[in-house]
Amino acid sequence: MYAIVEIAGQQYKVEKDQQIFVHRLEGEEGSKVSFDNVLLTADGDKIEVGAPAIKDISVLGKILEHLKGDKVIVFKKKRRKGYKKRNGHRQYLTKIEITGFGKGGAAKAAPKKAEATKVEEAPKAKAAAAPKAKATEAKAPKAAPKKAAAPKAEAKKATAKAKPAAKKAAPKKAADKKEDK
Repeated sequence: MYAIVEIAGQQYKVEKDQQIFVHRLEGEEGSKVSFDNVLLTADGDKIEVGAPAIKDISVLGKILEHLKGDKVIVFKKKRRKGYKKRNGHRQYLTKIEITGFGKGGAAKAAPKKAEATKVEEAPKAKAAAAPKAKATEAKAPKAAPKKAAAPKAEAKKATAKAKPAAKKAAPKKAADKKEDK
């Protein structure tokens, strides 16, 4: 039996006792994970395709280790310009072992805990945002003198606009003189 499952935004064909490398997952080494976004399952001649995912089934796995992938060298060059740029990158990976396939009930319990933590974090974010708002109110009187300087800038812009208009008028006069001759 095999399944096609989406893990960290990528699709993998997995079987029981298979070890795969995926993009870094949260969790400690030795912890169990479940993936409930199963797109296809096949057991012999029986194939089940989801639209887009199959409900009530999940892929169970175990995190073996966190590691870094091989270094990839990125080299950019533009000929005859003297431009060369060399850069390297190592992807963070997680090695997981597929332990089997299970019902989706266990996999659905974990996201509810994640939602609960998101709800708890929201009041902290609001509390952190409140002092920032008070700080901007305290800075508001300082902004008032800057507004007084703004009319001077507008006057400078007005004079700057008048000068190009005068320059445009001069060539027209020269053109009129040429037509008179």
